[in-house]
Amino acid sequence: MAVADFSPFHLFTFSLLLGWLLDLLIGDPSWLPHPVVGFGKVIAFGERHLNKGSHRKLKGALLAVSLIAATYGLTLILLECLSFCRNDVMTLLREILCALVVFYCLAGTTLIREVREVFLALDRSLDEGRKQVARIVGRDTSELSAQEVRTAALETLAENLSDGVIAPLFWFMLLGAPGMLAYKMVNTLDSMIGYRTDRYRDFGCWAARIDDIANYIPARLTALLMIVPKLITINLRGGNRFFTFHFSLFTFVYRNGRKHASPNSGYPEAALAGILDCRFGGPHYYFGELFDKPYIGENERPLTTADMRTAIRVNRTAEVLMMLIVTATLLLR
Repeated sequence: MAVADFSPFHLFTFSLLLGWLLDLLIGDPSWLPHPVVGFGKVIAFGERHLNKGSHRKLKGALLAVSLIAATYGLTLILLECLSFCRNDVMTLLREILCALVVFYCLAGTTLIREVREVFLALDRSLDEGRKQVARIVGRDTSELSAQEVRTAALETLAENLSDGVIAPLFWFMLLGAPGMLAYKMVNTLDSMIGYRTDRYRDFGCWAARIDDIANYIPARLTALLMIVPKLITINLRGGNRFFTFHFSLFTFVYRNGRKHASPNSGYPEAALAGILDCRFGGPHYYFGELFDKPYIGENERPLTTADMRTAIRVNRTAEVLMMLIVTATLLLR
């Protein structure tokens, strides 16, 4: 049977698995060009030329919408052009391109690697820990304590499980590779201009709002996937109940996830805080401005390397569960 004779959804599944395995094995090598770097340069160029004078909100909206639409449209056109040629070479080229999109859009391995490096650096010195965590957070890290460095790393691990893994897979499931890459543009826009500072408050408000909408379902799905293995205990010793359901963790996430200033970030952070029985959040400096973020959780206990290992297992488990959901959805279409 020729490659072109397989159903599109079976081919999408092949591309998804190949891209995911590439991320699992090598992450994002520093020597490899990354499309997000290109996204960042285009956004920076637009911000530099448009974020001045009057009508900044309108100009920011036009920049955000046009870049997202262009990313989706150009990717779709390229893939459709390859699909138009019904031969094995073009079909295989299309699926390899889709796999590369998946590979570039997933950040699970790189995220875990960076968080692990924060804890290793902190074991050497506080200064090294601060420098290492500055690579993955937007806040000012120069005055953070060792506990705050660990907290920042684990908060980022939870939040970016949604942004860097679950949400891209969710949009791949709905809109294929073009939707996944367009989501990456949404996320990059928000990370660069979606701040409530004097410089970006007007210009980046549309980017932030679009990111909120794009992550609304994925963020809550991420929290659910994180806590699912902890919600049910199987009783193998007999008795009246084979399954025991632990709803306290679910209610903890529901109650604390809404405390975050972001409508989405709080849910995966609350899930990890509930699993680790610790406290996240609190006031932080961003771009020289103090943001008084509410606390998520109540147990202000010291965080350890063992907590980092537990958090990494939680991330990987949620990632695998999401992969099973997306793969099953594509195969059943």
